[in-house]
Amino acid sequence: MTPRRAHVAEAGSRLVVAHAPRARTRELVRTSISRRDGRVAITRSLGTLDRRLHATLVDLVVVDLGGPEDVLAATSLAREFPSVAFVAVTPFRAVDAPAIAACANCGVADILADGVDDGMLRHAVAVHGFSTRFATALAEPPRELGLETRMQRSAWRFIAGRAGRVVRTQELAKALAVTREHLSRSFGHAGTPQATLKRVIDLVRLLAAAELAKNPGYDLRDVVRLLGYASVSQLSAVAERLVGRPATSLARLRPNDLIEGFVRTASRGLVSSGAL
Repeated sequence: MTPRRAHVAEAGSRLVVAHAPRARTRELVRTSISRRDGRVAITRSLGTLDRRLHATLVDLVVVDLGGPEDVLAATSLAREFPSVAFVAVTPFRAVDAPAIAACANCGVADILADGVDDGMLRHAVAVHGFSTRFATALAEPPRELGLETRMQRSAWRFIAGRAGRVVRTQELAKALAVTREHLSRSFGHAGTPQATLKRVIDLVRLLAAAELAKNPGYDLRDVVRLLGYASVSQLSAVAERLVGRPATSLARLRPNDLIEGFVRTASRGLVSSGAL
């Protein structure tokens, strides 16, 4: 069977949060972000925005600089959550200069001029969103995994496109237009028994967990909640099984460290089982 091209990411799983006290900006976000692009949630207070960031994996936050004073506090959250892209919308009045400067200092990904750049909001979401950046960084499977067939690479891109969210083998098989049995058989052979389908899915989720763990605003309990793990204990068990490191070390590990650990622990398993 020949797999059809998998979507880079399941857009419906993306969440864009608009911190927009002004009705005009709320309407701009709603009309710019279609259901194909993702879901939209509106916040009007700093506390609600902060709770939303801790409750759900957020792809991007749009901050309306034309609102009240707490918009500066909202943009400052970009320092706490660098994995979540922040985009500011501003009327570009003279009085907005301090807020615009504050955005630059906080690491805001983009600043759009209200009215002039309205058509760019959807593009900003597509380019700067966490899911897109994560999928782009993992567009090609690491060479060490030996995923070389078209089926394997298409599956990898679909899994990476989910950016650490739960991936069911049934939905993956449907996206590739193959059976689950055929999909599973395409992994874990041809000299790469460590790269079974389940292990690959778990590895990509762990890579996302490590990325989120590097955010100053998140602790491990937040990472567990955002990616749908049952508990910190489960995340730790997965990390130990896949890469031989505790979950508490994820914030310090680079992607290459995780890949090397993944291959190393798989090789140990093959030796102990007598396969090598």
